Amino acid sequence: MKRIEITPRQNWQHGVEKLGFGFHTTNVPYWDESAYYVFTEHEIFSIEKATQLLWKLCLAAVENVIEKKRYPLFAIPEKFIPLIEKSWNEDHPSIYARFDLAFNNGKIKMLEFNADTPTSLFEASIVQWFWLKDLDETKDQFNSIHEKLIGCWKYLGAYLYPHPLHFSCVKQSLEDLTNTEYLRDCAIQAGLKTKLVFIDDIGWNKEQQVFADLENLPVKNIFKLYPWEWLITDEFSENLLADKNRTFWIEPAWKMILSNKAILPVLWELFPDHPNLLPAYFEAHDMPEYVRKPILSREGANVSIMLHGKTVESSAGEYGKEGFIYQEYFPLPAFNGHHFPLIGSWVIAQEAAGIGIRESNQLITDNSSRFIPHLIGH
Repeated sequence: MKRIEITPRQNWQHGVEKLGFGFHTTNVPYWDESAYYVFTEHEIFSIEKATQLLWKLCLAAVENVIEKKRYPLFAIPEKFIPLIEKSWNEDHPSIYARFDLAFNNGKIKMLEFNADTPTSLFEASIVQWFWLKDLDETKDQFNSIHEKLIGCWKYLGAYLYPHPLHFSCVKQSLEDLTNTEYLRDCAIQAGLKTKLVFIDDIGWNKEQQVFADLENLPVKNIFKLYPWEWLITDEFSENLLADKNRTFWIEPAWKMILSNKAILPVLWELFPDHPNLLPAYFEAHDMPEYVRKPILSREGANVSIMLHGKTVESSAGEYGKEGFIYQEYFPLPAFNGHHFPLIGSWVIAQEAAGIGIRESNQLITDNSSRFIPHLIGH
């Protein structure tokens, strides 16, 4: 794994905006093509293999949590447990998820699992692919995300209700809308009938006891880029239980377990010493170096890195009331002393599908980190 500095494409902003990538720069640069990462074929194979293995371990962990009724570890309200178990027992499928991996000195370690509402999908699938074609047509990339998404929607079409597939996210986020519309475009290419409705505009038909869109059409199939932990604490969360349509949710309710960092200690308990896992617990024990993470948090918020009794880095935020986990510290590689890359490895339709890299100038990857493209080389 190498980091190569280059000159960005001339007028690259116009090029990525033509693709529909409108949030490439905010108050800080997000898309950054002043450098790229090079992986050997062997390294890519190792990442792919680790991703596939971790996915299998995670499914086994979900089964363990459901069978052993370990929901209190996850701070999941008891009344929503039947919704989780129904979605698992009926095998409601997952479209996508993203592992956050540290790749250092040949070792690959899972740091977190963004299993419910992962973003950076559009950048990983489309934007960095077109960057590569401009850079060098002969090079390849670990990236079959687009093809696998279309294939997954085609497969899933047979299992949906014979109604449009609604796609939903919050109104205020261009990033969320871009990722949602990208997934919707893949569904359209797969031949599905779709409709966009913002989460804010989903209504409740009291007479029929069903969810409805702005045209009062029933919402029977829905992809939502909106976290389950928010859905079940929203003002109208009771409607999830009263819904007579038994709406088909994507991602399914069983992802509440996997998108919660309480899954990390469970994984370590079930698969101790697995080469792709880090020791993780619900208490710090006697670990000399560890990272404290809220079981529910986003964008690296409320994370603390403790080395030999000292806090070497921490992040602010408003998470943590549900509890914390403690994971053994494993350093990200450092390039030029201050570039720390985190590999986001995608699972599409239960298969490893590609990677995207978020780079930060600090140890904690947060919402100020940059997206850096990659290629396969020597």
